[in-house]
Amino acid sequence: MRDAVLQGRASLGRRAWEDAWSELSVADGEVPLQFRDLERLAVAAFLTGRDEESVDVWARAHQECVRLGEVPRAARCAFWIAFILLNARQPARAGGWIHRAQRLLDDSTLDCVEHGYLAYATALRRTFEGDAAGGSAGFAHAASVGDRFSDPQLGALARAGRGRCLICLGEVAEGMALLDDAMVAITAHEVSPAAVGDMYCTVIEGCHQVCDVRRAQEWTAALSRWCEAQPQLVLYRGQCLVHRAELMLLRGAWSDAGIEVQRACDRLARPTGQAALGAAHYLRAELHRLRGEIPEAEDAYGRAHRWGRPPEPGLAQLRLRQGRVDEAVAAMRRVLDEAGDPVTRSRLLAPYVEVMLASGDVAAARAAVDELSTIVPAWNTHLLRAVLLHATGAVLLAEGDMRAALTTLRRAAADWSELGAPYEAARVRVLIGLACRSMGDTGGAQRELDAARSVFRDLDAEPDLAATEALLPGAAHRGDGGLTARETEVLALVATGRTNRAIASELSISERTVATHVSSIFTKLALSSRSAATAYAYTHDLVQVPYAELPIHPSGDLHDPPDAAVGSDS
Repeated sequence: MRDAVLQGRASLGRRAWEDAWSELSVADGEVPLQFRDLERLAVAAFLTGRDEESVDVWARAHQECVRLGEVPRAARCAFWIAFILLNARQPARAGGWIHRAQRLLDDSTLDCVEHGYLAYATALRRTFEGDAAGGSAGFAHAASVGDRFSDPQLGALARAGRGRCLICLGEVAEGMALLDDAMVAITAHEVSPAAVGDMYCTVIEGCHQVCDVRRAQEWTAALSRWCEAQPQLVLYRGQCLVHRAELMLLRGAWSDAGIEVQRACDRLARPTGQAALGAAHYLRAELHRLRGEIPEAEDAYGRAHRWGRPPEPGLAQLRLRQGRVDEAVAAMRRVLDEAGDPVTRSRLLAPYVEVMLASGDVAAARAAVDELSTIVPAWNTHLLRAVLLHATGAVLLAEGDMRAALTTLRRAAADWSELGAPYEAARVRVLIGLACRSMGDTGGAQRELDAARSVFRDLDAEPDLAATEALLPGAAHRGDGGLTARETEVLALVATGRTNRAIASELSISERTVATHVSSIFTKLALSSRSAATAYAYTHDLVQVPYAELPIHPSGDLHDPPDAAVGSDS
């Protein structure tokens, strides 16, 4: 037994967490471990993803400390139990342990740093329950206790937590400064392994909240190095892979992102499903959506939702691809109405603009851009500025202000290019091409659309590739896209500007049947609007009218009749 304990301690020292768990478990099975070794076993269980086993061992250590009169240590054990349970989104169980530990400390009348740890746990619970202001105050108190007792770990944890709360409250500059301050403790090796990974993820998620790509990239690289130095680490490795995949997606390395997402899903599913699994499935859904893999995207968004990650805005954008515009509008209106804090709204406003423009509600899109423009200056992050310029340019295009749109869109394209985001830059170039065409610069339009098409082809962004080629009169015809004879007939009638009701009357079928055919056409051809369907029909000779004679909307796209929604009953 003695040898197994020594081996377990040695394994823990070299951060071989699985070995430590196995060796200390063997020793514990022979003779119950003393509380210090129980704490070591609990840490090994936690870092190998055995949350419930870790809670059980911490509880044993807590009880042993109480028996021995080690009250502060018993409270510290209870803190780690609450920490694990809170991150597992079990606030009731966590609250019970916080209350028990606080009662022990109050009864002992001891003034010790553990009061600060319990204040941190209480603040964390408030934060998870949506009380950012209460969480911020609690974290500030915990940090002051940590400073008074010269406990850098508590100070770092509390500052990171308060930084996230301040970001949610819109105080971004101060929040980000606190996150940077907290990370100093990690680089100075002042934080235990059980807390390091949590702090990395807290800070990286904060960077993603405010679209600070440069900070996110820096800390993600640091987290990757930390994980790679511990091959037996299970906890946090999956989150690290998700963060890396998010950056790869932005940078256009979609194949690499897909590999990382798969690894993340595998990691996060074992030994028990972890909360970050929802984020991994959402990212997988985004990759499928961008590639036009509709069924796979549907499935992944559903999995993300089951693991607690809302499927919007991605699912709403998928609905646009399917021509289900009304559903996309309803979903985006709902989620934006539910989003009360500026951080959440900042992530939703640009997709909301996209959906509103697709539905023809330019006024709603303008209002969203105006709101986004109030957020960006305070945050001053490169990516969010590019998002705002992109959305503003699209709205100006829809409003018919071509010169202002071109100026804004060229700035957006430059920002996306500087960020190394080829897909977003190509999407902007499509809008620039439409603006050039509306101003009579057909050569400039051709060059922009050709450049965008090349990027979409390289990325395998099939829906964007198809939509862009539909805007190029000289593009090679792509056939009927696998449409049935009836679908081809319906598409030809859509291209003439007929409503669903008019098509139903002409073909002697119901309007619902027409809506079903139109939805199927959009899915098969990866189109997002009746305008795109019209362009496709003319460029593929399904309607014999010269493309140049088509009516052009002020946005540069083909004009939709006001009652031409996919499922319109009017």
